[in-house]
Amino acid sequence: MSFTQRSSITPQLEFVFQLVLHIIVFVFYAFEKEAPHFDYRSIFFFINYAFAAVIINYVLLGKFYYKKKYVSFFSGLILILLAVFLIEELVLEPFFYPDTKGLRLSNVFLTLLDIAPIIVILIGFKFALDALKKQNEVEALQSMAQESELKYLKSQINPHFLFNNLNNLYAHAIEESPRTPEIILELSSVLRYMLYDCKATYVPLSKEMEHLKSYINISELQIGERGEVTIHSNVDGNLKITPLILIVFIENAVKHSTASQSTAIQIHVEVTTDDEGWLHFQCVNSYHQQSNTESLSSGIGLSNVKKRLEILYADAHQLDILENGELYQVNLSMKLN
Repeated sequence: MSFTQRSSITPQLEFVFQLVLHIIVFVFYAFEKEAPHFDYRSIFFFINYAFAAVIINYVLLGKFYYKKKYVSFFSGLILILLAVFLIEELVLEPFFYPDTKGLRLSNVFLTLLDIAPIIVILIGFKFALDALKKQNEVEALQSMAQESELKYLKSQINPHFLFNNLNNLYAHAIEESPRTPEIILELSSVLRYMLYDCKATYVPLSKEMEHLKSYINISELQIGERGEVTIHSNVDGNLKITPLILIVFIENAVKHSTASQSTAIQIHVEVTTDDEGWLHFQCVNSYHQQSNTESLSSGIGLSNVKKRLEILYADAHQLDILENGELYQVNLSMKLN
């Protein structure tokens, strides 16, 4: 999405803002409070100020000030103010007030003090508008960078998942396990979800739970008689969650339990939601600390999911990881959309 699409301040909207501002400033400038009326001659004097402000706003600011050419900017500013003074003193006042103000030149300093507030207001509004547009562009850039990072992080998950499970599938194929076709079928279902169903930033929680259960089925088939994998869920399926967050913790549990234990593997997953839209996820797995589980909290999977949580649920999640040498426990709470 382009900056123009993201920005709420279009050229047309800016024109309307400027028009309204000029009308308001003109009313305050031209209205005579002592004898309430508008003097038509004030229009021409105000046009002189407004034209100067337009040149400053749309020429000097863009060409010099924003490019940090301050000497050129202030030199141009002085020349424009001098031109405003000369037009008022040598053209407008002699024409409209030939018998009074037009008889002599006014003090330059005092005249500029009268002119300055009007021009400053007109310039200040444009300056604030430009700052707001710049902020919109910065936010758009940050959003685009964040989207790119999320896509990259999500793209890491598929090969990471596939690598781990192909190794397990290879082991079953070598052993000519009768469960190999079943594992392939479940793996196909999981990969289909990863490749086609979770391209959006958020997906229905019901779909994510189906995906988790398919993965747990694969894990049960892999572990077989060596232990058990259980899942308990009670969730509001209409809530939405960013895909492929929870599965990383389950995958990590399976990987380290099977790597460190040949029997008595225990993996338990519980997922619930409450009335306020919070999801509570717990994954507990057994492991043997003496085995090859020195880096339980490292690897692409966990570092990836932590980064995604920081981006998508910055102030709306709490992740706690506990281990005691026998059990590894992940507790995650997330405020869902």
